[in-house]
Amino acid sequence: MSVRPSRRVMIGSGLAALTATVATPAVAAERPSSARALSRATSVYAALRRHFDATDGSGLVREQIPAAAGDNPYSYEWPFSQVHIAALDLTVMDPEFEPELTRRAAAQEHFWNAGGGTTKLPGYASYPVAPYGAGGDMFYDDNEWVGLAKVQRYLQTGDTAALARAKEISALVTSGWDTDGSHAAPGGVFWTQADWSHDRNTVSNMPGAQLALRLHQITGEADYLDGAKRFYDWTNTHLQSPSGLYWDHLDLQGTIEKTIWSYNQGVPVGVAVLLYEVTRDRAYLRQAERVAAAAYAYYVTQGRLFTQPVFFNSIFFKNLLLLESVTGKDTYHRAMADYADQVWDTMRDPATGLVHFDTAGGTQAIQQAGLAQIYAVLAWPRAKWLTLY
Repeated sequence: MSVRPSRRVMIGSGLAALTATVATPAVAAERPSSARALSRATSVYAALRRHFDATDGSGLVREQIPAAAGDNPYSYEWPFSQVHIAALDLTVMDPEFEPELTRRAAAQEHFWNAGGGTTKLPGYASYPVAPYGAGGDMFYDDNEWVGLAKVQRYLQTGDTAALARAKEISALVTSGWDTDGSHAAPGGVFWTQADWSHDRNTVSNMPGAQLALRLHQITGEADYLDGAKRFYDWTNTHLQSPSGLYWDHLDLQGTIEKTIWSYNQGVPVGVAVLLYEVTRDRAYLRQAERVAAAAYAYYVTQGRLFTQPVFFNSIFFKNLLLLESVTGKDTYHRAMADYADQVWDTMRDPATGLVHFDTAGGTQAIQQAGLAQIYAVLAWPRAKWLTLY
């Protein structure tokens, strides 16, 4: 992932120090019961509300605790979307969270730029629009996470308004396709509409493919399937390493940024699973299993999981559960549970309920939301995994 300022801080905070202090456990922890996982998810989310919620009734959150000089009044769209999704994930097992989800979904609309960006299509800006802020550039991945959340909501409840918004977001993502044949490796969805970045990323293409596949499943429209295959094939051609793992992005000169992030492995797994579900071509399922196995070896077996932000790992594990909803296996679910319990035991301050991945003791809203999501989904029955990303 290329990192704009708000993300550079989040990704870099304490990961090197954390890796030195948290080792992969020699013996897997006892898997949490659904009730215990839900209790922990609820506790983590309650701490998020208590420490991060704005006090003006907007439903928005602050970026980090403690605040730093120059912090904005509210978080950027990417962290807020993960708070929103944490509430969404909790409603699956606890209907009493419905009012909270309604509040967060309404706050999500404070980022909506109805006038559109550079491609003239509406979408979510990187910062709240008036009267809460001045808006900001549109990031295609920011929009894709919300689109996938809206699809999840539709699949679980039949919410037609959520489906309509997912369709709008998919149209925006499609408008971000590179059509300039003079570029190296022409094609791919850009990361952002901002004029300072022209990268085409795994994270702007694969979630777009996943969103399009979900919309194809729901509507039967062939254009969604065709678009998904275009995003998927381009990314596989230009950003998949020989090991099966995915690099971060490609610039217009053809230079590849080869950082390997956990969520960039998870989403392609989910895309391949959905392609298998749609086409019944087992080659896609084999591809999903190959990438998942390579990522498991890289992050879990080789002890790199704690070099990744918890909010990346949430996306990573959710997609692995989507795979296991098809295969019937439990390896990745167990690894997800072990990871969650290790974070709970070693990173959480019982006095505040906040997780601290930074050795300086700070917490970001997106970190708290990431752990809430992980525990919420660990509480789900296997049948619900089919609705994950």
